[in-house]
This record gives sequence, C-alpha cells and structure tokens, in this order.
Amino acid sequence: MNVKFNSCLFYFGVLAFGISIFFQTQAQNLQPVWKAGVSKVDITPENTMWMAGYAGRIAPSQGTLHKLWAKALVLEDSQDNQVVMITADLSGMPKSMTDRIKGRLEKQWSLSAAQVMLNLSHTHSGPVLKDYLYHIYPLDNQEIEKINHYSTVLENKIVKLVEEAMALLKPAKVFAENGVTRFQVNRRNNQESKILEINDLAGPNDYAVPVLKVEDLEGKLMAIAFGYACHPTVLGINQWSGDYPGFAQLEIEKMYPGVTALFLQGAGGDQNPLPRRTVSLAQQYGKELASAVERVLLEEMRPLSPVMEMAYSEVDLPLNDPPSKETLAKMIQESTGHYQSWAKMMDEQIKNGEVIRSYPFPIQIWKLGEQFLIGLGGEPVIDYAIQLKRQYGKDLFVFGYSNDVMAYIPTRTVLMEGGYEGATSQMAFGLPATWKSTIETLIFTKIDDLLADFEK
Repeated sequence: MNVKFNSCLFYFGVLAFGISIFFQTQAQNLQPVWKAGVSKVDITPENTMWMAGYAGRIAPSQGTLHKLWAKALVLEDSQDNQVVMITADLSGMPKSMTDRIKGRLEKQWSLSAAQVMLNLSHTHSGPVLKDYLYHIYPLDNQEIEKINHYSTVLENKIVKLVEEAMALLKPAKVFAENGVTRFQVNRRNNQESKILEINDLAGPNDYAVPVLKVEDLEGKLMAIAFGYACHPTVLGINQWSGDYPGFAQLEIEKMYPGVTALFLQGAGGDQNPLPRRTVSLAQQYGKELASAVERVLLEEMRPLSPVMEMAYSEVDLPLNDPPSKETLAKMIQESTGHYQSWAKMMDEQIKNGEVIRSYPFPIQIWKLGEQFLIGLGGEPVIDYAIQLKRQYGKDLFVFGYSNDVMAYIPTRTVLMEGGYEGATSQMAFGLPATWKSTIETLIFTKIDDLLADFEK
C-alpha cells in the first residue's frame, strides 16, 4: 500500500514538474525578444585596380594581404521594426552609390533611409569607387571601366548580402557596452616624425570601443559589432587589406568561431595610429582592438530591450566662395598632381555654372533599446564625439563615415586653425571651397532636434 502511495506521489511530482517547465517555457516564449540575422561577402577586387586613400600613390594594387569584406547585421524588435547595419572595408562611398543601395533596399524590403546605416572602415587599402576620388589618380579609360564595373558588382553584392541576412533572422538577445584602447593619436597636435620621442601626447582624443553583442536564445554568439575612432592608415603598401580594422575583425572571428565581426569607424578624422607603416604594427593594433572587445564580452554587458526608434535627416552645410579665376589659373600653371587636377576641374565648373554652394550632410540616429547610436557622414574630427558624449552621456555610440564620405567635417576651431582637415582636404574630395564656420552649429542643432523627437 505504501509502495503504491509513494509511486503516486512520485508520478504526481513528475507531472507537476513537467507542467511547471511547460508554463515557464510558455512564459519565456511570450516575452518580447529581438530577432537578428547576419551575413558577410568577400568584396576583394578580382583585378588590379587603383586604391583609394593616399593621393601620393603612383601605381595600382599589387596583390592581397587579406580579403576585404562587406557585412550586414539585421535587427528586428518585438514590434517588427527593422534596421540594417552594413559595414565594408572601403575608404568611403559617395552619396550617389549609397542612395542607389538604399533605394533598392527600400523597394525590396520597404526599408527607409533611417533604417539602413552604411558605415565604411576608411581603410586606405581598398579600391577607388565610381564617382569617388576620381581626380586624384591618373585614370585612363581602361582603369575607369574597371572601377565602374567593380562598383556595379559591389552594389549588387551589398543588396544580396542584406537579402541573405534577412533570410537568417531568428530570435536573439542584444547587449551593449563601451570598452577602451589607446593607440589613436591626435595627428594635428603630435608630430609623427617625433612620435617615439614624445612623452606627453596632446589631445583631444576619445579612446572608447563601442561594442554590440548579439547572441541567440541559447547564448551562442552570432555577431559582434564594434568600433574605434582612428584612421586605418597603418599601411601604405599596394596590397588589398582592411588595415588594423581588418586584422581586428579576423582576430575576433578567430577567438569566437562562427561569429561575424563588424567594424564601424568612429569620428576619427584627426586621429592616426602611431607609429605606423609596417604590417606587424597593423596586426598589433588589430590585436589590441580585438582584446579590448574581448574584455567587454567577458564582463557583464547591458541587455537591450527589443524596441527601436530611428531617424535620418540631411542638413545643408554651406560652403565658402570658390577661388577666383586668377587663383585657379595660377594653380593650373604652378601646381602638380591632384591640386592641379582640382584647379582644372573647378575652372571648368565655374565656366559651366556648376559650382555647388552647399552639401546635404547625412545624420542618422538609432535607439536600440536603451542604447543610442549616432551616425555622421564624412570624416568628422574627434571633437564631435567628445561634445556629443558630454551632452548626451558617455555611453553614447558615435560613428563617422556613415552613408556618405564627402569631405572632412572640422569644428569651428579646426576651420580657424586650417591645415589639412580644415582647409586643403576639400580639394582631395573635389569640393569647390572650405566649409563656412556655421557648420558645427548646424550639425549639433540638427542632432538636438532629432534627439528631442525621440523623447516625445
């Protein structure tokens, strides 16, 4: 009798335990969760081509140090809102190309401009693209045809990449945190030739390493998106590579087999990795950055609620008047290289009445759960990140080189000081003149307005 009674108790216990597990599972299933999908594609040029970044290059590419990649991370919140983060090992991308890519994604997936962020690593070891830095290099018709063909293939690969990431969407968890590493050096305030003799480096700097971690519901890592604000200019050789961000991504993917690592460039317009110019230094900085990311992953990260908001806007940044015809004529006669090419191009634009007086500057903001991300176009100097974090909190993620790389974006102080970032860099990008001093105010005002809408 006791045996039967004990058996009944045992079976009732098992049944109760099973019911408890069932309802716990049902409750978990009812909790709102993210969905995420990630994919990557090799974008290394198959042919020898001119490389973007350094105006002093005198020859096209000569082989591959490591492959170039484009990667896409799709996030979907509990209300079926989606965003797509696209990263690529490229120096930059013109607005004409990003507009075409975003237009195709809108047509195929109903994704607005606010929902798609294209961030370029700014490696100086990637290819020249259509309508981007043409006049810097001695391109004949054959080389231009290579560039146009590659650019078309690239656009198709990126659109296909997003399609693949969409197809892989599955329930996920998303986390955020900032790390730190310190190999960036403010190149305006520290002389590179004396870098090994300097004991007290001058700023400003922002050493933050923003990290997003995406894992499935079982805790398996799916994607790691991370950033840093520093020019990928360790290498000057004519071999394809992602420079230190490329090595960092390779290192992270080696640490965590099966994960996809995405690098986002920060507001590093005036930041260089110093010392530089060797492959071993590029590998060192890549490992340093990967170690900073690893440390963040090993510690507790903030879980993000599966709800999103996003915004995108373009603000017209005014340009000063172009040089006079006399000044341009003198440059055409006396200058060389891309300065002469720029002067000829400006002279022709003035004759044809084609000189632009302003430029539509893209600003993008995402709120992923409790984490804000700001994506700025062009090459913003580090003060933009510093000022934004001072106003909106140190946990803010600030990225440059997003959606359009049209020029350096200096602050009013840098404009007054001049130098490459404040004055002559405009020639490399084909703009007719320097920015007016109001651009800093216009950018921050637009960001303030967009962020105010998030709080309504």
